[in-house]
Amino acid sequence: MEGRAAAAPPPGAGPDVWLAFAEHIRSRAHDGRPLPVPAPPALRLCHPRGWIREAALAEPEAPVELVAVLTTDWAAPVRDRARARMERTLHAQPQATLRAVTPLALRLGRRHRGDWILARFQDALRRQAQAATPWWHLPAPPAAGGGEWAPDGTTAAVLAGLLDSPDRQTRQFAVRLALAGPGRADAVECARRAAAEPDPATAALWTDAALAAPGSEDDAVIGVLTGARIPAVRAAGVTALRRAGRAAEGVTHLADGSGLVRACARRLVGQDGGDAHGHYRWLVFDPAGPSPHAVAGLAECGREEDTDLLRRLVAHPAGPVRAAALAGLRRREAAVADSVLLALLDDPAPAVAREASLALLPAVRRLDPSYLAERLDVRGPLHVRRAAFRLLRARGGIHALRAAVALIDDWHPRTRMTARAVVCACPWHPAEFGGEADTAELAALLKRSAKLFDDYGLGVRRNRLGPRS
Repeated sequence: MEGRAAAAPPPGAGPDVWLAFAEHIRSRAHDGRPLPVPAPPALRLCHPRGWIREAALAEPEAPVELVAVLTTDWAAPVRDRARARMERTLHAQPQATLRAVTPLALRLGRRHRGDWILARFQDALRRQAQAATPWWHLPAPPAAGGGEWAPDGTTAAVLAGLLDSPDRQTRQFAVRLALAGPGRADAVECARRAAAEPDPATAALWTDAALAAPGSEDDAVIGVLTGARIPAVRAAGVTALRRAGRAAEGVTHLADGSGLVRACARRLVGQDGGDAHGHYRWLVFDPAGPSPHAVAGLAECGREEDTDLLRRLVAHPAGPVRAAALAGLRRREAAVADSVLLALLDDPAPAVAREASLALLPAVRRLDPSYLAERLDVRGPLHVRRAAFRLLRARGGIHALRAAVALIDDWHPRTRMTARAVVCACPWHPAEFGGEADTAELAALLKRSAKLFDDYGLGVRRNRLGPRS
């Protein structure tokens, strides 16, 4: 738009890139900048004038992704011509088009006029799923797309390729179509897909299919599910142990890293007549050292006799165990001396300092703010500074403002952003601080943080402090 021939995004750039490209080119054209001569088809397809977009649809080099975007165009002539071209492209190159445009079609389907392209692609893929053999019996997808539409393994490989798409929404869409197709799902393959899937919602679809398929009680299926990365998938595998007659194995999952899996394991052990609480105590007293997840599971059992044991574990040499013990005491609302928690703010383990600060939140009013302010030094450990800042923010008033102003230039991005948000949200009125600070100190703090405000905002805050600020 600045007189240079801009290139379109490369193939496989992703749906969000194409939508951002179209929006950016159209917004820049509204500024009155002339099109480069000759203008590439990608630029003319995004032009704000409808007759230019419509004429660009006749170009053979028009990217199919931008043609898909124009199927939702507000101008009816542009929209109709784009839909006609998309129909021809789908008929001529169904595999390549479905693979390239399906992620974009799912996003366009949310638009006001996006129902056409979404329904068209759903119908095309559904016909493939219904006409072809089930996807799990197919060979690997071919390297190059294209070819005629035929109900064989080659066209069904399009759906198999979408199942491995890097786009999360596309995978969910393809999973639903694949599982609704003919034939019976393979339980082991569905379990493997669930274990390898990073998206929880998509993994849940695979997990439900694996447990509903014949052979879901096999050791291979349950073993894959219980070894998955996502906790909900592991929890489903642990729950399936009882149906497979392996409820006694629930004890091996009592110390899982997920609270959901631990809860399922405790229920399974209880249904089998076992004692999950006794097993937790045995794990905590393990001579090799307790697992922090076993400590968390013991606290989740909620028995009063475990409180003293958790207090002793606060002094354990392993940081994760100390953090788990603190979290368990906080979960049970067990009292811990303020002096002990304040000392743990300087713990070398970040998780321990965080749990100590969370346990001190109800008692923040009786803490010495100067003790906390001393831990805001930028040369100190980050986790100590963040724990002290959390408590000072909870205390509020001038102590929170002083801490926030001291951290507006902190090297840690999240801490710096939080401090600046506290400064900007401050009312900067002396009456709001209940006599804790005078106008001179507030004016000095405002001067140190003046760069956070524009001229108008800075003037408003100075007027609240009075004429001498």
